Amino acid sequence: MGEKLRQIFAHKDLRKRLLFVIVILVLTRLLAHVPVPGVDVSQVKNFFDQNQIFGLVNLFSGGGLSNFSIAMMGVGPFITASIIMQLLTMASPKLEALQKEEGEQGRRKISQYTRILTIPLAAIQAFGMIKLLQSQSLGGQPIVGSFSVSQWLLTTIVLIAGTMLLMWLGELIT
Repeated sequence: MGEKLRQIFAHKDLRKRLLFVIVILVLTRLLAHVPVPGVDVSQVKNFFDQNQIFGLVNLFSGGGLSNFSIAMMGVGPFITASIIMQLLTMASPKLEALQKEEGEQGRRKISQYTRILTIPLAAIQAFGMIKLLQSQSLGGQPIVGSFSVSQWLLTTIVLIAGTMLLMWLGELIT
């Protein structure tokens, strides 16, 4: 193991790439601790600590849910958009032709469509997550209070931006 690491760090290009990936991963973990504005994070953390099912879901999100962080949805909406685009490519002759006949340029267009589709899916998922957390209570008190229209809009935009940022960071690693 030590010899392999020594060989990797001996090559300047591999060393740069590995360090870049490590920096991106550390940045991603930091984003999981930046809370969405206007939410009492301690109340949310207490809820996740006391609820086993939601605690398990929080575990899969890397702790982003219990922090009500900007990265709490992860890249889930992007993965969903990718699956939808793959299914649409098989169902739609136009998209299938775009992927097969236009080669790399067609794949780039489909990739762009996937990124665009991620935005409304992230908005729907953000809405659902907020509503889900608003419907839960701890000691008879809701863990996330009611939002005004501007708070809904701000929180949804922040969560969409967090998803898009994580998607972009993932593409940088690729």
